[in-house]
Amino acid sequence: MKRFVRTALLLPLLLLVAAYLGLAAAWAACSYDSLAAALPLPHPGVLSPRQSAILLAVEDPDFHTHPGISLAAGQGVATLTSAVARDFYLRDGQAGAGLMQRFYAGVQRCCKAIDFGRDAMALVLDARMSKTRQLDYYIAHVYMGTQAGVQVRGLALAALLYAGKPLAALDAHEFVRLVAMIKAPNHYHPQRRPAALAERVARIEALLAGKCRPAGWSDTLYEACTSPQGTP
Repeated sequence: MKRFVRTALLLPLLLLVAAYLGLAAAWAACSYDSLAAALPLPHPGVLSPRQSAILLAVEDPDFHTHPGISLAAGQGVATLTSAVARDFYLRDGQAGAGLMQRFYAGVQRCCKAIDFGRDAMALVLDARMSKTRQLDYYIAHVYMGTQAGVQVRGLALAALLYAGKPLAALDAHEFVRLVAMIKAPNHYHPQRRPAALAERVARIEALLAGKCRPAGWSDTLYEACTSPQGTP
């Protein structure tokens, strides 16, 4: 009897989730062309091959092979594609996005930790937008914290504000400092939280050097990339 009751309660919830994901995917597919026209994709990025390799090794190890979502070690809940999808489809002011934005904002307030709507949109986006253009879009729009009360968007602007030089002029360590910020830009802010940023940079550099690996899918902090005493 208890099993029957649990099943009876679970089935409507599963149907509701399926309907929500279907709505998100259908809206993403139908609105792609109009949103792309209203918000043209950025010019090609200026990352060097080494910089691209660093960015993807940290933020999306399976970027070039996954369909929009991934369970790669160290990936965590968001792929580069899903980050692009949320920005591309749900940015304020985009034509035709208002109703879905309001609906999605409500879902986020309710169930942000378990929301899969962004992943449904990511699957659609990956099928429509090339990996190269996704990367270009991400480089141009990724959130990089606040400076003097203003949001910093894009790696190029972040390089100028935080490193004092153009993105193309950054050395490997300087670029890793930018990439290290992406997970939580204000927590790892180079001026307000330099110690936290330095610790994350050291872990990422150990990861890139092959000295450690993520402990699993959710290990975006790279817990293994530190000594037993806690010093990376």
